[in-house]
Amino acid sequence: MKTITKIVVLISVCFIIGNASAQDTIQKTNNTTKIENLEQLKEAIKNEEREFLKAEVEAINQRLDRGEITAENAEQLKKEAAQKRALNIENRIAIIDNKIALMKRNDSDYQNYDDNENNGFKITFGGEKDEHTFVNIKRKNSPPKYDLRTTSDLVFAIGVNNTIADGESIGDSYETLGSGFVELGLAWKTRVFQNSNALRLKYGFSFQWNKLSPKDDKYFVQNGDVTSLEVFPGNLNESEFRVTNLVFPVHFEFGPSKKIDKKNYFRYSTHNQFKFGIGGYAGFNIGTQQKLRYKEDGDRVKEKIRRNYNTSDFVYGLSAYVGFDTMSLYAKYDISTVFKDQVVDQNNVSLGIRFDLD
Repeated sequence: MKTITKIVVLISVCFIIGNASAQDTIQKTNNTTKIENLEQLKEAIKNEEREFLKAEVEAINQRLDRGEITAENAEQLKKEAAQKRALNIENRIAIIDNKIALMKRNDSDYQNYDDNENNGFKITFGGEKDEHTFVNIKRKNSPPKYDLRTTSDLVFAIGVNNTIADGESIGDSYETLGSGFVELGLAWKTRVFQNSNALRLKYGFSFQWNKLSPKDDKYFVQNGDVTSLEVFPGNLNESEFRVTNLVFPVHFEFGPSKKIDKKNYFRYSTHNQFKFGIGGYAGFNIGTQQKLRYKEDGDRVKEKIRRNYNTSDFVYGLSAYVGFDTMSLYAKYDISTVFKDQVVDQNNVSLGIRFDLD
């Protein structure tokens, strides 16, 4: 019995020692890998700080070319920037060296050593201070760009929608308030002139939903190549016809702006300023749907019909807006007809409120 006990104890001890040895090997391997990564990170830090210095020197040269500073001022600013980046390299590498020393003295689970929180890229929505851009992608800790000529906006518009047709007035066939439109998109705005922000080119993409609500219990019927409004053969409660477009608007935007001068960069701001934009759009019809609500044999029926109804595949038109700060009065007119190759041409027209949110 004693012999069996000794064997069991011996096996257990061997297992424990082997397991501890394996764990120690894993820990050492993990530590070795982390230390190697940190050594590589030291070189990456040097390259990153050099790139930041290059960007700062470029901004200083732009200020010198504009006549905002003298050659002596430029040299002094470059010297200060070089000293700052050299100290950054020294301090950041010292931090890495300290982490390596800690890892060599301790187990791999002593602490989660990670110097990546200040590296890589970051994406922000809603912009940052003085950036005036809705979507901002930049390297962390990177200096601001001296001249940011292009910014971005989230575009949202809503209002009433109808058609213009030969021999008809607006509102003859469709409900005035029951027919509406919604637009949602992203736009970029680029300053046209080097030293003035009076003219901007605005471009991007938008989804447009144009809805028409026929009057007098009518709905759309497609018979081959002909689409017509006919009286619904039943108790019709509601009829809605919606066309969804993906368009690419381009506008020339005019208006005053305020120049914001900082030490290492400047910006033009259109906040709390009047603006006027005129241009057009072109794109594609990506969906057509008719929704009917009616009663049949005492039951309420809701029907959605998705088909092309001979609507135009390619859409294009003119648009304009005028407003203050982020809000504008917005109008758009489709030069392309709602339905292609019909006896009577109908052109979509919309009027509403537009928001350009940076």
